[in-house]
Amino acid sequence: MAVSIADIQNLRKRTGAGMMDCKKALEESAGDYDKAIEIIRKKGQAFAAKRGDREALEGCVLGGVKDGFASLVALKCETDFVAINAEFIGLTQDLLNAALENQVKSVEDLNNTEIGGRKIVDLVTDRMGITGEKMEIGVYESISAPTVVAYVHPGNRLAAIVGFNKPNVDADVARDVAMQIAAMNPVSLTEAGVSEEIKEREKSIAKEKAREAGKPENLLDRIAEGALTKFYKEFTLLQQDFVKNPKLTIAQYLQQADKELEVVEFKRFTLNAD
Repeated sequence: MAVSIADIQNLRKRTGAGMMDCKKALEESAGDYDKAIEIIRKKGQAFAAKRGDREALEGCVLGGVKDGFASLVALKCETDFVAINAEFIGLTQDLLNAALENQVKSVEDLNNTEIGGRKIVDLVTDRMGITGEKMEIGVYESISAPTVVAYVHPGNRLAAIVGFNKPNVDADVARDVAMQIAAMNPVSLTEAGVSEEIKEREKSIAKEKAREAGKPENLLDRIAEGALTKFYKEFTLLQQDFVKNPKLTIAQYLQQADKELEVVEFKRFTLNAD
């Protein structure tokens, strides 16, 4: 049957699908909107099954805060062409808003959270049918704290969320710390938070380099410990030099702002190669 431009545009508004997909769905459903929507959804499910083994390395990373709760979500896709699409970014924002509104704690819970009566996992699958690309929630993180802040780097490929031990933390200070985390990629707050696996890896690398440089075997352990101390300085947040003022560590910057101020937790994710 022939379908009108108005019908196609109406279905497009309801589904986000392309004009040709809407036209075909309306023709196949003989103009029945509900059946046309189901056709578009089934197309997404078919793409999901077909693209299951593909890698989704691009995407959109966003973070936000609401009522002492911070969320970070990365919706991943296959190409940057889709990643920069306004509707894809809008879907990621919808996911983030739902996570904040419901204070979602895990990827599984986020997938099962509903927007407009439909589960997020189904909305993402629908979008796959529209774009023809694999999509998935690649990362989801959350923090609850007296003060929380989120920083999203321009381009939507990198975000960080941070929690502080006190309410009403100065907004500039909170943002500075979030930007520090985004820029310098610390692995933990302090030495105590560095895993044994990372410690042993760094010491092993240092020993191997020392051997290659011809250092005596009896000095290797001391050299490895020195390398680990340097690693702590570079990769634990409180020991890092503050990027805006390298004369201060982050610990000193926090003390300067408020002697009782502490970072209690942070999360960071990037699609870029660190």
